[in-house]
Amino acid sequence: MKLVNIHKLLFSLILLFGWNSLHSQEAWTLSQCVDTALQYNRNLQISRNNVAIGRQRQSEATANLIPKLTFNADYKYFSELPHQLMPLSTFNPAAPEWQFKEVQFGVPHNINANLLLAMPLYQPQIIGAIKTTQAAGDLTELQVQKAEEDVIYDVTTLFYNAQILYHQLQFIDSNLVNTASLLKNMRLLQGQLLAKGTDADKVELQYQQLSTLRENVENKYAMVLNSLKITMGRPLEMPLNIATEIFFEQAGEVPLLHSLDLKIVEAQNKLLKSEKRTIDHSRYLPSLSLIASYGTTGFGYDKKPNDFLDFYQVSFAGVQLTYPLFNGTVSYRKSRQKFLEIKSNELQHQLVADRNAMQTDNARRQRIVAWKNITDLDGQMHLAQTIYDQTVLQQKEGVASLTDVLLADQALMQSQQNYLSAVVDYLKADLELKKLTGNISKVK
Repeated sequence: MKLVNIHKLLFSLILLFGWNSLHSQEAWTLSQCVDTALQYNRNLQISRNNVAIGRQRQSEATANLIPKLTFNADYKYFSELPHQLMPLSTFNPAAPEWQFKEVQFGVPHNINANLLLAMPLYQPQIIGAIKTTQAAGDLTELQVQKAEEDVIYDVTTLFYNAQILYHQLQFIDSNLVNTASLLKNMRLLQGQLLAKGTDADKVELQYQQLSTLRENVENKYAMVLNSLKITMGRPLEMPLNIATEIFFEQAGEVPLLHSLDLKIVEAQNKLLKSEKRTIDHSRYLPSLSLIASYGTTGFGYDKKPNDFLDFYQVSFAGVQLTYPLFNGTVSYRKSRQKFLEIKSNELQHQLVADRNAMQTDNARRQRIVAWKNITDLDGQMHLAQTIYDQTVLQQKEGVASLTDVLLADQALMQSQQNYLSAVVDYLKADLELKKLTGNISKVK
């Protein structure tokens, strides 16, 4: 008696520990999964780093307008002083004009040091680069928004798939219980010689098939959860239990907020036009810069007793004008390339607009049909369950045959699968429609 009580106590403790462990892992809702993915998804982190890189490039382009200050210094020792030819008449006025005399100028030691200041007053390349990096930054930010929408879409799709697989497992478990009960009855009837051995074998075969199906679905469920963890940016070792209740209702008309695909194409068009404008301005417009220098020049002689080292200050300030005259049509060819890229981009814009309109219309139609199928198939599933229960009861009373029971069971499983497929179709169509119309964030 004591041994039995001890066993009961241990069993109760095990059940209590298992229950607490199960419920210590709270089920993740779709909103929690999406928020986690938006924070930890690695592709999103890379995209956000690209935005930061774009800001640095904008700062780099703007920094070209800041004055540049450089220090230069050099020392030269001439073992042989440079020669120059001078008219011989410089030394002898009677010498003819066509005669020259070589002379050497300078001293062996030359030292130069100066500070050089350069500041662009107007440079079309710098101005164009600033505008181009701004356009590129706008494009990168749109691409981040697109990446966020893709992450929300992927997480939601995986979450829905996991929920559907979970409910499919519940249906299979229910069918396994029914089949096991039927198999038990058939074994009893076989032992009483009221049923053939092949009848029990048929039920046994169906039970094994359901068991195999359950293993496959359970494996798919684990794989989907792993994919969900990776998309969320979480380690595979992390335990993950999701909320299994599927919330869906017949939704109204989804408003058209924006299309990021179109916005991205428009931003690309703006970037291409900015690049072309910079190339064209570089072809025709001059560059003007302010330059200034302050330094010293030293001359030295090291032969005794006339050795010396003297320094002389030198400074200047001025402006520098550069005007492109001809560069071999290189800029013209670059401009033509950008012109053709802009034309292709405009065609791409129309293509994306037409494709989005088509996909939006298809998603609306698919959602309407899927909702009608859910309503119809839900009634069919309940009817199939009623037929199965009645057929099993009739089989026990000897009115229905085993074949009738197996057919009713197959009809029930098929109706369950059809219902789940309709739910999947509706959720996918609704999610796709929200993505196409810019309402993807509302799935949370």
